[in-house]
Amino acid sequence: MADRISVHGLQVARELHDFIATEALPGSGVDADKFWAGFAALAIRLMPQNRALLAERDRLQAAIDSWHKAHPAKPIDAAAYTAFLKEIGYLLAEGPDFQIGTSNVDPEIGEIAGPQLVVPLTNARFALNAANARWGSLYDALYGTDAISQDGELAPGKGYNPKRGEKVVAFAREALDRSAPLASGSWKDVGDLAIEGGALKPALKDPAQFKGYAGSASDPSVILLAHNGLHIEIHRDRATPIGKTDKAGISDVVLESAITTIMDCEDSIAAVDAQDKAGAYRNWLGLMNGTLTASFKKGGKTLQRAANPDREYIAADGGKLTLPGRSLLFIRNVGHLMTSDAILLPDGSEIGEGLMDGVLTSLVGLHDIKGERRNSRKGSIYIVKPKMHGPAEVAFTNSLFDGVEDILGLARNTIKMGVMDEERRTSTNLKECIRAAKDRIVFINTGFLDRTGDEMHTSMYAGAMVRKGEMKTSKWLTRRRSARACGRCPTRWPTC
Repeated sequence: MADRISVHGLQVARELHDFIATEALPGSGVDADKFWAGFAALAIRLMPQNRALLAERDRLQAAIDSWHKAHPAKPIDAAAYTAFLKEIGYLLAEGPDFQIGTSNVDPEIGEIAGPQLVVPLTNARFALNAANARWGSLYDALYGTDAISQDGELAPGKGYNPKRGEKVVAFAREALDRSAPLASGSWKDVGDLAIEGGALKPALKDPAQFKGYAGSASDPSVILLAHNGLHIEIHRDRATPIGKTDKAGISDVVLESAITTIMDCEDSIAAVDAQDKAGAYRNWLGLMNGTLTASFKKGGKTLQRAANPDREYIAADGGKLTLPGRSLLFIRNVGHLMTSDAILLPDGSEIGEGLMDGVLTSLVGLHDIKGERRNSRKGSIYIVKPKMHGPAEVAFTNSLFDGVEDILGLARNTIKMGVMDEERRTSTNLKECIRAAKDRIVFINTGFLDRTGDEMHTSMYAGAMVRKGEMKTSKWLTRRRSARACGRCPTRWPTC
């Protein structure tokens, strides 16, 4: 039997217990005995509900299988099938309109439209790379990808190719002309750059796009612009191989890129035991308190990766301006189906892994919101919850987060929920799913493969499935896409 520590009736694998006791709890402000007592009470209370929800999944699936076996006619009688799904409680009545009540949401979610990454949390280097992808070199991206032709004289080659470099610079200048046009002329003709009277010289068509700079006003090393809520840095360094050949001394254009990142404890990793889970939680802790590092070899040298610091500038009005240096981080817990022997309940059964994730990733999140707030400046913890089947399972997650907040002494709805719309019961009851978490929901995200897989699983006895290429243009998928854009529902995610 695995080495375990008994705490308030829970049998906790030593590796996990030691991580919680010596790393997660210290500095969190949470009393250890109260934490374990609350954790045990929550698990004992919620696990029967968790099992009942899974049994309901089985009941509904068995009923749907039987219906398809009893109605083999093609095509399916849509009216009869819909009536049947309502009868068994698969399709639920849609309630009145309502408003989302979520508060204390960081601007990366509530105000800025930008890319989001998903990365396996167990790989520290990948996790740090993703967190640092908040800012990325446009020059490097253009040079290293096929955005610029890689044929003939433009082939990257083993060393630097000046012809390719010229194309990269020209592309970047055209991008600046589109996103931050000058009052007159083109960025490709700029010979010098300076700050005069709180404005960029040469002048921008929209002076408000200039946000700040670094270095001296007469010879800035970085110029900060903004476009559609995202920032652009123009780097100047005439000592570099690129900058010394550029009329304006521009050595790079750096774009604000991955605004948010999901650190994944689910699909992209394999965490099968307490040691694996402790490793994932440890990396999450390192991201929350800024201590996570990763070493790797490249070109015969050992390099060290760490989270980037915030970026500082002199604002256009002469004050200090600070922007985040890292993506805003979500953490994706596992769903309600999985269990883990990392913790055993008093009756010897395994704890729900999603329940364990909810408690422990939130405990780790305290190191951010009660510390320097390196991640959420609004003091929120962002958890993505996958594979929930319908409103009852979303409501269960909401209850779980209520309980976690009580254990950790957090205000209600500090923990925010991102719902993965990847199960058919969620798609068909989406408005009611949102209602079940209306005061903590921050996004709905869809995975095409997961959603398609659940469609196939649910309808396994309906007959052969269309091919993948045809599925992308099938009625059920295109209807979901158009429904999301129709805007008739105040939630903005209608179940038309």
